[in-house]
Amino acid sequence: MGGGRRGAGPRVCDNSVARELWHMPIATNWSGSLILASLTGAFGSSFLYGYNLSVVNAPAGYIKKFYNETWERRYGFSVDEGTLTLLWSITVSIFAIGGLVGAIIVTPIVKFFGRKCTLVLNNVFAVAAALLMSLSLLAGSFEMLILGRVIMGVDAGISLSALPMYLSEISPKEIRGSLGQVTAIFICIGVFTGQVLGLPEIFGQESRWPFLFGAIIVPSLVQAVILPFLPESPRYLLLEKHNRSKAEKAFQRFLGKDDVSHEIEEVLAESRVQRNTKLVSIVQLLRTRAVRWQIVTVVVTMGCYQLCGLNAIWYYTNNIFSESGINRETIPYVTLSTGAVETLAAVFSGLVIERLGRKPLLIGGFGLMVVFFAVLTVSLTLQNTVHWLPYLSIFCILAIIASFCIGPGGIPFVLTGEFFQQSQRPAAFMIAGTVNWLSNFAVGLLFPFIQAGLQTYCFLVFAGICFAGATYLFFVLPETKNKTFHEISQAFAKRNKVALEMQEMNHYPGERKSSEEQESNFASSAGNGKPKKGLCT
Repeated sequence: MGGGRRGAGPRVCDNSVARELWHMPIATNWSGSLILASLTGAFGSSFLYGYNLSVVNAPAGYIKKFYNETWERRYGFSVDEGTLTLLWSITVSIFAIGGLVGAIIVTPIVKFFGRKCTLVLNNVFAVAAALLMSLSLLAGSFEMLILGRVIMGVDAGISLSALPMYLSEISPKEIRGSLGQVTAIFICIGVFTGQVLGLPEIFGQESRWPFLFGAIIVPSLVQAVILPFLPESPRYLLLEKHNRSKAEKAFQRFLGKDDVSHEIEEVLAESRVQRNTKLVSIVQLLRTRAVRWQIVTVVVTMGCYQLCGLNAIWYYTNNIFSESGINRETIPYVTLSTGAVETLAAVFSGLVIERLGRKPLLIGGFGLMVVFFAVLTVSLTLQNTVHWLPYLSIFCILAIIASFCIGPGGIPFVLTGEFFQQSQRPAAFMIAGTVNWLSNFAVGLLFPFIQAGLQTYCFLVFAGICFAGATYLFFVLPETKNKTFHEISQAFAKRNKVALEMQEMNHYPGERKSSEEQESNFASSAGNGKPKKGLCT
């Protein structure tokens, strides 16, 4: 694992020319519309996902008390501890069930409404969920809180597929990875915001915890107001709606220049092929040998993304710190540091991803998590024998979070957009989303019982998953930085046991272009050796 990271580093650091060239397109490709679209889209989407991961942590004690009081009022006796733990686990993990539903229904929605409009309409779910959860205490119904978590999960399931799809299709190739990391950065900011608002001085009180859920309305309204005035994905407009004039205008706004003829011609080359190609279903995608290992890699990265243990830390931070021997009054403020570290690490990853590449950051992140999970296990096991070990536990948790955000926290979403062509991408995101949310549900539901059964050794389970993921990625994942879809497919061709010529017949009918012509300014645009002519209007 370390060798993979060292192998990528020197090539970048020693090449000063390449480093300067990397900076040049960054300065010219970040247009105002591109920045606004990415920030607005992420604020009303991935931000809310992160917020809902952490928002249940601070008021957990008050919500359990609300559950117990409601149960006693209805049935005349207090709920037993096992039932209360189950109710709470369902409240936490049911968010993932809603996310799974959202991931399953997102494909026809983005096909019919488009990427941007899907994000806008998705705010209906967020507002409805916020009202249900914030009014549950007033109504004396914990079922409203659970139902709100389900609906909020649907919102997150849709947005975590639609947002990376949108960002990958509007971003120039040179900043594709950095723009893709906006999703991860806003997840971290959402987690941090949930922790801040959950402080006792703000909403972390028995009478105020419903406001934590009511605050969900704010990002939703901001996105619903601003995003309609920004362009739809130009690739969606041209390849699926066959509207050249709107696609040209979208290109012009996102690229910040008037002459977009080169970009239009490159996408029209794909349009000629896709004119008679329907959207690929999940079954069709799974049967396509040319993308078999891409699918396996997406499943592995998304599975490890959820099963590596980070969400267990977010869901049950207070319990973990309490087990570490931290004073209960100090826990909310120590927890705050985890969100700050996550945000800083995600920003760092966004700044270096186009220099170091995807593979070193993924392998390095998972590898460091293995080390710190092992140290955390030792620290928690021996904490009663050495007085300073609780502080080592805190350090390990912060280090695990930072290691996750450096690579595994956002790159899986970027890879899903890079591995597949336009007609395959919605099905690919559905597969990724299904794995993502099923794994999320499993962690949220099972971790309290794993923790109770294995006690301080519970984190070794996550260490094993991280090690397995890093090992797989070291041997299978090719570097995708600054590569077109054609070049990425070529890297997988031998492993898929499909001749390159056959892949080109399947995906790139027509004349082959030179490698320079194949370079496209868009995340999923392949410059795939297709003829330039062929307008789908």
